[in-house]
Amino acid sequence: MDVSALKPNEGKHNNIMTDQGMFLRYPVKTHVVMKGDSLKEMMDQYIKPYLQTGDMIFISEKIVAISQGRAFDIDEIKPSRLAKFLCKFVYKTPYGIGLGSPWTMELAIRDIGRPKILFAALCSAITKPFGVRGVFYKIVGDKGRAIDGPCEYTLPPYNHYAKLAPENPDQVAAELQSYTGCQVVIIDANDLGCEVLGRSGPDVDVALCKQIFSDNPLGQESQQTPMAIVRKAETEQENPDAAAQAVPLDAENGVPVDGQEETPDTPDTAVPSDVMETETETDMPEEENA
Repeated sequence: MDVSALKPNEGKHNNIMTDQGMFLRYPVKTHVVMKGDSLKEMMDQYIKPYLQTGDMIFISEKIVAISQGRAFDIDEIKPSRLAKFLCKFVYKTPYGIGLGSPWTMELAIRDIGRPKILFAALCSAITKPFGVRGVFYKIVGDKGRAIDGPCEYTLPPYNHYAKLAPENPDQVAAELQSYTGCQVVIIDANDLGCEVLGRSGPDVDVALCKQIFSDNPLGQESQQTPMAIVRKAETEQENPDAAAQAVPLDAENGVPVDGQEETPDTPDTAVPSDVMETETETDMPEEENA
């Protein structure tokens, strides 16, 4: 099938210039992913018809977590007093609730552990007056950063769900590479930035992947395009509009500089309120005993 049939989301471009040349990103629309859905079957249905040798497959970490059963209706989550307290100090952005709700904070406590969450919060409180940012997430890592909750723009039914990070994302990516023959990246992206949570092997260049997805081509709202095929452009003029559409990157920071206004700090460096700094169905993780 002709990959050019996969059109960019509104306000986005297919093309982006990176340190390693121009890449083409083709977002792929799917059904609403549910618990138990097979990612391999999704590869067969939505991705394989367009693939060619050398392509990369980028997958939103959210649908990996959902397919694993790691998303929960917030009515099923009973936040503890600690979760209700800590979430008050979380910096909230328009691009995701992160740990800024009792439900997501409760999932973090259960999945990461109460001692580590408390230690991270304490270290963040100590270092904040000295202007040191991002300490909380440097301690809790990607598992905490990828936890997210319901937002107005989230596609139903997940506008009433909170989710954990995907389990074993590197293993998931490796299995999908074996199945498709293409490198696979599991990405956590929003309109503030992106993180690579899983890759199919050490030959996948994390810095390049972050440049390719620096403008979040999958979209932030209800586009229903949780996957993308990424292809290296043979020439910068492979697409007649490529030069005009390509998103240039800041040479130092690797972020888009196409005339956009400056955005807030990325979630892992955002300034919090008072205590900590933060960003944004297998069985539900059980709460630790204090």
